[in-house]
This record gives sequence, C-alpha cells and structure tokens, in this order.
Amino acid sequence: MSLPAVSEAAAPPVEPARDPYHVYLDSLTSPESRRTMRGCLDRLARLLTGDDSATGAGQPWHLLRYEHTVRIRTMLTDQGWSAAYVNKHLVALRRVLKEAWRLGQTSAEDFARASDLAPVRQSRLPTGHHVPPEVVGAALSACDDSPAGVRDAALIAVLYSTGCRRAELAGLALADYDPGARSLRVRGKRDKERLVYLTAEAIGLVERWLAIRGTAPGALFSPISKYGTLRRRDGRPVRLTGQGIADILTRRFGEAGASRRTAHDFRRTFIGELLDAGVDLATAQALVGHSSPATTARYDRRPEKTRRDAVDRLRLPPARPLG
Repeated sequence: MSLPAVSEAAAPPVEPARDPYHVYLDSLTSPESRRTMRGCLDRLARLLTGDDSATGAGQPWHLLRYEHTVRIRTMLTDQGWSAAYVNKHLVALRRVLKEAWRLGQTSAEDFARASDLAPVRQSRLPTGHHVPPEVVGAALSACDDSPAGVRDAALIAVLYSTGCRRAELAGLALADYDPGARSLRVRGKRDKERLVYLTAEAIGLVERWLAIRGTAPGALFSPISKYGTLRRRDGRPVRLTGQGIADILTRRFGEAGASRRTAHDFRRTFIGELLDAGVDLATAQALVGHSSPATTARYDRRPEKTRRDAVDRLRLPPARPLG
C-alpha cells in the first residue's frame, strides 16, 4: 500500500505553514513529544511509500480515507510491534488527520470515518526491572566529588525519590525546586503539572549540586564539559536531554558493577515501593502523573507476591521409583 496518489493539478505542494504534519508537531508543547511523534509520522510515511528516506512532511494526509487507515492499522500490527507502540502511531495518525480537517483540507465526515480506528488491545506486564536499594547505593558511591559526579548523584536521588520520567527530569528548571516544601514542580505529558517530593537524603544531594551549579535561572540539571564547567546559553545553564540522562545512568551503574538501569526502572520501582508501603492507588497515581489509575495498578507487586507465596506452600515430592 502507498499513500493515495496525487496529481499535480489536483493537489499542489503543501506549504509548510499549512502542512498538517508541521502544524500538528508545532501544537505539541514538549520537545520530547515532538521528537516522538515526528518519529511516528516519519515511520508511517516510510511504511506507506516504501521510501526509506521519506518523512511525513508534504505527504497527502488529507487524502486518506477509512479504507486506507484500516489498512494502515493492519500493516502496523503486522510489524510485530507491541500494542502500546502501535497505538502511539495510531494517535499520531489521528492527530495529523485532525489537523488536515482543521486546515480545511478534508471534510468533517471524511475525518471522522478515517480516524474511527479501534486501539490495539494487548495484555502485557509492565516493562522495566526493580532497582534494589543496594544497587542504588552502589551507583551513588560511583559518583565522585567532581562536578559531574555531584550532579549525577543528585540526579539519581531525584529519580529514586520521585519516579519521574526522564523527559520530565530533563525539563526541570531551578525555579521548579522548592527546598522548603521539599518539592519539585514537574511538567508531564500533555503539559500537565504536578508536585513531587524529595526525601531528606535527596534534598542533601540536590543542595550539594546547587552549590556547584549556582543560582542562575535555567535548567536544574545541565551537561558538564570535560573541564568541569556547565554548558550555558545566554548565561543560563542549558538542560540535559533525555538521552543524556540515559547515558549518565548507563555510565554510573556500569562503574558500580551493576547491570544497566533506566529511568523507567526507577519509575517502576517507585510505584511498587509506594503500593507495598500501603499508599493508596489514587495518591500513587497523582505522584507519578498517570492519567488512569489502571495504569498505576499495573505496577502493583502485591498480587505477584501473593501468588508466589501460594506456590511456596507446595512441596515437590522426593524422587523415588514406582513399584
């Protein structure tokens, strides 16, 4: 399948300002969201055109009809991708179709029909691994007294104390930190704000980092040169990227002799520890910024422990021949 053919007379090249692809990406408030959804639309364009260099820019999205989008959904599921990954591409597809309608390039009826796609259903365990306290301690001990080491210790402590997504951590500014309330103001998905809270130990590590970072407005966590200086723009510390945070975790856990850990592993651990401690589901949901309590409930380790304890009551009979 390919995107519907367009004659030059029927559809002249779309100006970037009126291209649903660009308009949709410009509507997203988070750089991480723009990067993610750009990747989805570009992947869709390559899948549909067969051109490995294709992007979603300039594609005739406004010509897609229901029969096309149903086929696209089938093509995505045939890739062997997870339901969550397929659904992310379907969200991008619906949104670019909606922008085509908003721009007057397709009718409301054609948009409604083309975007009427059921999400892919799949039941899977949450991704990620538990991060034991002793492993966190080993990673912290791998952080030396250099500016990068002090920063990385504070970063790990914030992840462990809050369960923030890596994009949320990268987006933190100094102004988001309130030492009196022991809180951080976090901007999550769809630009929703919430407050998260730091342990006393995490506050100590953050304050140690701020003594090096200084009080200039800008990112809370910044890249550091090999000479130990913060990267700045117009006098303000610039922020780390999500990939930069991932690289820091890989390096510090590697130095600690531990297996690789991700920001999502910290998030899974944080939710599990809260629920194990008896924190109610609604509070845990609010702290991690999930839109649905069902998402938070998937990280509840207590049913798993109950099932494991039930199996532990069984005893394997000793080996002995019959007769």
